[in-house]
Amino acid sequence: MNPHTKLISSLSLILGTTITISSTHWMMAWTGLELNTLAIIPFISKSHHPRAIEATIKYFLVQATASTLLLFSSMMNAWSTGQWDITQLTHPTSSLLLTVAIAMKLGLAPFHFWFPEVLQGSSLTTALLLSTLMKFPPTILLFLTSHSLNPTLLTSLAVISTALGGWMGLNQTQLRKILAFSSIAHLGWMTAVIMYNPKLALLTFYLYTLMTTTVFLSLNLIKTLKLTTLMTSWTKFPTLNAALLLVLLSLAGLPPLTGFLPKWLIIHELTKQEMTTTATILATLSLLGLFFYLRLAYHSTITLPPNSTNHMKHWHLTKRTNTTIPILIALSTLTLPLSPLILTSI
Repeated sequence: MNPHTKLISSLSLILGTTITISSTHWMMAWTGLELNTLAIIPFISKSHHPRAIEATIKYFLVQATASTLLLFSSMMNAWSTGQWDITQLTHPTSSLLLTVAIAMKLGLAPFHFWFPEVLQGSSLTTALLLSTLMKFPPTILLFLTSHSLNPTLLTSLAVISTALGGWMGLNQTQLRKILAFSSIAHLGWMTAVIMYNPKLALLTFYLYTLMTTTVFLSLNLIKTLKLTTLMTSWTKFPTLNAALLLVLLSLAGLPPLTGFLPKWLIIHELTKQEMTTTATILATLSLLGLFFYLRLAYHSTITLPPNSTNHMKHWHLTKRTNTTIPILIALSTLTLPLSPLILTSI
């Protein structure tokens, strides 16, 4: 990619995200979302591969449709109430359309169809942006309007997303698709609690972003995209592979790792709201995701590839030390003892 194009696109991404999360007017929020959509397109299509071009078209069409629904929702609310303020969403039809628009932008089921395919057609760094930064502005809009949305609809979307994210990830061998379905499942947990404790939903999103950033950067350093090549990556980075095992288990939500904290707090909050059935369903469905996280951990660390493997084993290479990944790994696995401090903030 041309350095000037990369600089302009990166600045536009930052600007679009900043505009959306800091705006109180629907038109400014829509402008930031559109700026984000246009800025990420060069990153998705930079390889000029047919799969990347297909992913770009899918992403653009879905995001354009979601932005149109969001603009139509805000205009309908302004027509009936005279308010353009994001927090003053009171029209029932507008609330329904906004929920659909944000679900499409986030990739919540049943509007998830575009997300795994777009991630599969992108590079690991672009997939990281799509899984974290690009989901931040819609999450903030969901945070600001959560008091106006239908709780039954949000709970249904949360349960469907958690179930589909776990179920569809079971038979995947491509790491980017596995992480895409992992993202759908985690967003389901976030959506389940955003009506009752929005700050806890944001905390869930922040911790998910931290853990998935660690996984993507580690896979990008190892240069592996499939389960079969993940089996041989221990020859290049044995220490990183051992740490990746802990991060994957943290992403699965196993105690005493960091990923256990949001699930623990969400189950506690849902129980306080007398939604024990929903909490039980979500906890049961998380076992589906636990299976493919354990499979990733097993392939990366616990097992050795057979001698008849078709993939060449790599020599240990001396590479530059990157301090970012060790810091992220420590935060992704050892933050649970800070839970009392975190609880006071929410």
